[in-house]
Amino acid sequence: MNGTSGTMTDLDQYKAKSGTLKPVWTIEIQTLPDDTDRILDEVMKVHSLSYGRYQRNASISAIGLETSRPEQRSTTSTHVAEFEPGGTETYPMVELKISIDRDPDILEKVMDAIIYAHHYEEPVIFLREDWVSRAAYNPESDNPNRWWNNGRGLPNRVE
Repeated sequence: MNGTSGTMTDLDQYKAKSGTLKPVWTIEIQTLPDDTDRILDEVMKVHSLSYGRYQRNASISAIGLETSRPEQRSTTSTHVAEFEPGGTETYPMVELKISIDRDPDILEKVMDAIIYAHHYEEPVIFLREDWVSRAAYNPESDNPNRWWNNGRGLPNRVE
């Protein structure tokens, strides 16, 4: 950390036996639990969401809640007959996180895809500058902690 600005510096020079760090943008989208696949499918039309040698990489939080108080002349007041201004609404929500290279052209395409696929006209989306690890890839590693060596294998898939 730079003592005056609080920003990370020289991480693009970071090298360890375990791998490197790469600058990315993390995009965090608050959405309905059932909408994550639709958003990811739409993003995949413009970006592979690669992480090392894997594609369509994302994390999805456990189900939580989102809450708001829609104003008069909001979409809610336009489309919900029983809407009363000042009332609080609470719905199920997950946080869907993806990362992309720090490239404004890619960001524009990905954001357009997210907003197109999202169920809200004003989705809650956070954009963060992050650094992500890239391992010194070795699928033949004899490290006893790797899933193919630890006796437990991969976890059960979620259906």
